[in-house]
Order: sequence, then structure tokens, then C-alpha cells
Amino acid sequence: MSNPGPEHAADGLPAIEVFVGNMVRGVLEVVAGVRDPEQLARWMSEEVYRALLVRTSLAARARSARGVQMYRAVHHVRGIRLFSPREGALEATVIVSGRLRTRAIALRLETVERRWRITALHLL
Repeated sequence: MSNPGPEHAADGLPAIEVFVGNMVRGVLEVVAGVRDPEQLARWMSEEVYRALLVRTSLAARARSARGVQMYRAVHHVRGIRLFSPREGALEATVIVSGRLRTRAIALRLETVERRWRITALHLL
């Protein structure tokens, strides 16, 4: 993988890994209903944002039908794999563990106007 950027976060990880981990946690909070999706909109393509809104709506209806309350789950990033298929694009696979389950999230990021934007997102 080519180096996505020279900057490093305070913990020594490349800044992109920190960004990816934070975005994945944010997406999971949106789906859980404890974060406003608008907070993540600037880092997503329009298509990804709309798909997240649909998934959030479906999750809210499912919780309502089952009588399940919203709660702020703590998600721990277990691993991040990055691959750069070309300059200005990254594909990431993130393994995240929560209280009830462990899941994989795949995303594609591309540079748009000198910042990373999520152009594909899949919660598995």
C-alpha cells in the first residue's frame, strides 16, 4: 500500500487510520440512533449519505417494532486494513467489536477538494 499521507496522529498511527476508525464508530452510532447523521454528511458522498439515512430509518423501525431502546454502544476497533488501488483512493476494512456483536465494515475513500470523502460503505 502506498502511504496515504505523511501526517501522524498523537498515538503514532497514520492520521488516515484514526480518521477511518472515527468515521466507522460514527456510522455505527448513527445506525444505533444516538448520533445525528448530519454530523457525518460532510465526509460522505451524497449517495453514501442517502444510503446511511435509509439504513438508519430501517434500524429505528426495527428497534421500535421489537421495543428495543436506543443505547450508546461502545465500539472497539479491532483492526484496520488499508489498500490504495490508485493515488487519491483508499479502501479500508475495519473489524469492530461491540457489546453484542463483532462486525466488519468496508469503505472506500477518495480525495475530494483536498480531503477524504467516503464514496462507498458496507456494514456486514
